[in-house]
Amino acid sequence: MRALINIPHDTNFHFIERRRMALVVSAVLLLVSVVAYGVRGLNYGIDFAGGILLEVKTEGPADLGALRDTVDGLNLGDVTLQTFGAPDIVLLRVKRQAGGKEAQAQAIRDIKAALPDNVTYRRTEYVGPVVGEELIQAGVTAVVLAMLAIMVYIWFRFEWQFGLGAVVALVHDVITTVGLFALLQMQFNLSTVAAILTIAGYSINDTVVVYDRVREDLRRYKTTPLKDVFNMAINHVLGRTVMTSVTTLLALLALYFFGGEVIEPFTIAMIWGVIVGTYSSSFVAVPFLLYLNFQRGSMQGDTDADEATQNAGA
Repeated sequence: MRALINIPHDTNFHFIERRRMALVVSAVLLLVSVVAYGVRGLNYGIDFAGGILLEVKTEGPADLGALRDTVDGLNLGDVTLQTFGAPDIVLLRVKRQAGGKEAQAQAIRDIKAALPDNVTYRRTEYVGPVVGEELIQAGVTAVVLAMLAIMVYIWFRFEWQFGLGAVVALVHDVITTVGLFALLQMQFNLSTVAAILTIAGYSINDTVVVYDRVREDLRRYKTTPLKDVFNMAINHVLGRTVMTSVTTLLALLALYFFGGEVIEPFTIAMIWGVIVGTYSSSFVAVPFLLYLNFQRGSMQGDTDADEATQNAGA
């Protein structure tokens, strides 16, 4: 894989020197994301906006394409179909119709009239907007709590500047992911929230690897300027970062092309998250330490303590 990607061991890209350009790129991405969300909003799926859920059993393996064409012909809006536990059991989701309960009941009658007579209806449910609002609140709470927990973890493992830098990179990744969905008006549902949480975990893993190398190089090069140490640290882990991202993207591209429509929002969010998460680890998380007036005093103290322990043992 290293030969395929062709990343030399002695790379010396000037990441820190390009931090202002990266700042402009990030600012543009964040601005576009915020404007897209404010102007267009999110295209909430049934999980959040409410809608109709039917579980049906067909004779033999279900033809999802034919069923989707049949329901799409009713002009009921967004429709999602997926097999559920067996090839002859299908979950059919339709967005909430304009109007009250009668409009939803009419949509259910239209769907049942359009589907073949040999279909057995195992479950019919209606998800109201109140449940959707509760799910939105739960999703936002999950994301916020995850980021706070990550900040505390990084704070205790490194320094408070590292924790704040990691959270800034995470917020950058989350906002741009939400902005992508607002801009393209892709369906935003619970699987998208799961993707955002996964992106947070992936991004922080990459950031921790870079931060760990930063700490190691700060202890090793005590008199080298911070900018040079940061550049060395990023370059030292560049091969691992790129290889991890590329192999992850290969799996995600396979899911995108062969996984079907149901997991498409999740896959697109993950593809974007891997790209922007790799970018933010090198161009946001580490350069941000310079803006926090980071000092290597505590790192020096750790080094002196380690050396004293080694000398005592000797």
